[in-house]
Amino acid sequence: MNHLPLIIKREYLTKVKNKSFIVMTILSPIIMIVLIAVVAYLAQLNNDKVRTISVLDESGFVKNVFKNSEKTTYHILENMSLEEAKIISKETASYGLLHIDKFDTMETVANHIKFYSEESPSLTLISNLESQLEKTFTNIKLQEQGIDLNLINASKIRIDIAQESFEGEKTSKIDSFAKLGFGIAAGYLLFMFIIIYGNMIMRSVIEEKTSRIIEIIISSVKPVQLMLGKIIGTSLAGITQFIIWMIFGGLLMTIVSLVIGVNLFDSTTPQQELMQLASDGSGVDFYFESFKTALQNLPLMNLIMAFILFFIGGYLLYSSLYAAIGAAVDNETDTQQFLLPIIMPLILAVYIGIFTVIEDPHGTVSTVFSFIPLTSPVVMLMRIPFGVPLWQQLVSLLLLIGSFMFTVWFAAKIYRVGILMYGKKPSYKELIKWIKY
Repeated sequence: MNHLPLIIKREYLTKVKNKSFIVMTILSPIIMIVLIAVVAYLAQLNNDKVRTISVLDESGFVKNVFKNSEKTTYHILENMSLEEAKIISKETASYGLLHIDKFDTMETVANHIKFYSEESPSLTLISNLESQLEKTFTNIKLQEQGIDLNLINASKIRIDIAQESFEGEKTSKIDSFAKLGFGIAAGYLLFMFIIIYGNMIMRSVIEEKTSRIIEIIISSVKPVQLMLGKIIGTSLAGITQFIIWMIFGGLLMTIVSLVIGVNLFDSTTPQQELMQLASDGSGVDFYFESFKTALQNLPLMNLIMAFILFFIGGYLLYSSLYAAIGAAVDNETDTQQFLLPIIMPLILAVYIGIFTVIEDPHGTVSTVFSFIPLTSPVVMLMRIPFGVPLWQQLVSLLLLIGSFMFTVWFAAKIYRVGILMYGKKPSYKELIKWIKY
């Protein structure tokens, strides 16, 4: 008789009715949203702070260069020494003092500009100051050499290389970033799902084994059915928890955003500020529009189908290994020697995906690791947005399914013997013997 549906139902209900599961399902998004809200609120306070910068220009080159903005005001100091300027900056609680010393040549002046402050200054602020000073000094140098600045500005040409495949498919740099973002998000999500819920399966097996419940269950259920039931039931519980997190978390983020007046969905980072310094408002709007277009150009149906299939295949493959480990040991302490060989391919897949797929998604390394079953769920998900031939996806998926079936058979062998073994810490040699039984 096939007891698999009953085992799946039992595992699922046992997990979702567990008090710790219910508590963490509710508390996890609350804790996460609170942390995000605190960080966003503090970041907004930091962004709203107006900084006053004292400027002592002894060279006379940049007196009228600095313009006040919403977040930065400049206090120009004149006819005083550096020490007097430092004292005034401290007394007026200035954010810092920019000192431009006087020398014979502009090159020497540029190499002796210093910023004095009580604490380490903002990288964005220093980059902004450097950008303004470089532009000013360059213009002065050009004028000294009798070069017309208007002529130079009029002669500047912006190059934006259009990208198109031999088949006529148009892409852009923004398209590449969108594809990369989707691939990394999918791979990382799978990685975290395996780590979290794979350990849950392993602990479930250890718990039943140590409580001797398994001795009663195994008398009427085949070990393979019991193992698959645990894997599928726990997986469904994990998916349920994840969906609740997404819905509950989204509602909480919306409520918190309205209550404290901070947009948790959109925060400006120092990197974004630097990008805005390098371009005008229209340029920023252009990039956002390009990014929206890039998202629309993604092969969404292929991505969704591939994500579902590789996500399920990769999770089931690793879950069966976690279940085998749980059956082979008596407590979680003994699992460490067996977990490392399982986690290492996952970590390797993430590193291969991030550092190799970014540079060359169709290179030898990326292609080979997208076929290896232990790494293909992560690497292939990162490659697919860049356009992987359908035959490669199918071959990789078939290898993954075949490996899962072999792993289930392999893990069931260990599971069959290990669930009835107590008080003995198994070695790799003994695990091989169990497989041969």
